[in-house]
Amino acid sequence: MENRLTKREFIKGLAMGLSSVGLLMNSETNIFGDTKKEKTMQNDDLYYIQTVRGRIKPSQLGMTLIHEHILVDFIGADKVSKDRYNPDEVFEVMLPYLKEIKDLGVTGFAECTPMFIGRDAELMARFAQALDMHILTNTGMYKEPYLPKYAFEKTEDELAQMWINEINQGIEGTQIKAGFIKIAVNPGSLIPIQQKIVRSAARTSKATGATIACHTGHGVAVLETLDILKSEGLPLEKFIFVHAGSESDFNYHVKVAEQGAWVEYDGISPGEANRYIQLIKAMLDKGYGDRLLLSQDAGWYNVGDPRGGNIRSFAYIVRDFIPLMEKSGIDKKTIDKLFIENPAKALRIPIVVGQSVNSLGKIKSTWGKIK
Repeated sequence: MENRLTKREFIKGLAMGLSSVGLLMNSETNIFGDTKKEKTMQNDDLYYIQTVRGRIKPSQLGMTLIHEHILVDFIGADKVSKDRYNPDEVFEVMLPYLKEIKDLGVTGFAECTPMFIGRDAELMARFAQALDMHILTNTGMYKEPYLPKYAFEKTEDELAQMWINEINQGIEGTQIKAGFIKIAVNPGSLIPIQQKIVRSAARTSKATGATIACHTGHGVAVLETLDILKSEGLPLEKFIFVHAGSESDFNYHVKVAEQGAWVEYDGISPGEANRYIQLIKAMLDKGYGDRLLLSQDAGWYNVGDPRGGNIRSFAYIVRDFIPLMEKSGIDKKTIDKLFIENPAKALRIPIVVGQSVNSLGKIKSTWGKIK
């Protein structure tokens, strides 16, 4: 019990140190219920983050887990359906896991389950409302066998327009808007359908300002993906190399970061803790702390398994891994950057990109339909 208390005190001290690193500005209650003077992030008024409950300023996101899953269903695109699970049971099972990290200071949470693998925007909004958390959901598509037939039939522009609509108007007839674009590519050289998915994502990002998080984990695949994005004219700061830790050649991590894209180490777990500490320190030593994101790809209520099967807690990275980072010599200011500042920068959407303000003060797209 004494050891756990020490860790908890460290985490609280970490979050309370925000004011000293210049991240926050307005006086309001922080994530631990303490009133602190907070400072806005640089250019805070020029960007927003789209959560399932609406827009927030980047400085409001707070400590964030940028790659996690609440619900997944890998039965395949032709069979996946919301009729396959009871949302009340999912809510009952997963709420304690989310409450655990909320109590540890986490306020931002990117739910990375894409459409046709169990994405449920309304359920995510229910969790966000119950816990007062900033939860984000996504648009975009994964890879075979989790692609619908129409993904092969529609053009890049037609797919992009569908995704643009989910960002600008709402998902599946709701007013819940996607906050980022989640796609995937195959290992090795990209096959034609995944090239199409990448191009559609690039056009969606250009039209909306939303960031692309791409399930990759392979060096050749990520470099080919970046080449496509560049050919589409997309700034690479709008791309996240998801599962970068799965690529054993560190040189690929550096090549991605030096081009301005985000490198995401999201496989953090007890068995991999030391390896990820070394990867993080190597990236920091190379000067790429501004391009680095951390998470753990945990949770996973699996549809079809009794009560979701073997759920993996979201708490390890905050309760145990962050103290290990400090013990390894990574200072608190850097830890703040990796868990607070960088996720907000990665997920923020420029208010001015592809948008104008109409006479009613509402954001309105000026791009129209893609031709």
